[in-house]
Amino acid sequence: MAKLFYGTTTEPITVDDRMLAHVKVVVATKLRRGESFTLSWVHGPDQPVGRSTIWLQPSIPLRFVFDSEQPEALDQNLLKRMANDANSSRGLSLDIAVDEPAAASAPARPAPQASKAARSLARAA
Repeated sequence: MAKLFYGTTTEPITVDDRMLAHVKVVVATKLRRGESFTLSWVHGPDQPVGRSTIWLQPSIPLRFVFDSEQPEALDQNLLKRMANDANSSRGLSLDIAVDEPAAASAPARPAPQASKAARSLARAA
């Protein structure tokens, strides 16, 4: 499991590697543009029942730590959906399903009619 460290806290947010790879791209893109937004998730089984939300902004340090040495293949449709969520009033959520790539060895390619935003998200990875 990957870990997201937020601010100066030593307790990480634990997330699946594939999910965090997508979150990293969306978060980096938004913060690079100076855009703040919320990130929410349901607490894990080792935590009290509930959910948390944090406010992400460029001045708060973030660190992404992955178990895998190799970068994850990114799903362009999922990136677009996550970017749209991050731009909405509800913010980005870690509670969405992330499908495994069809062929791990095949490079991720944007769809032929991919939007400019989707292409910029892919480059940010």
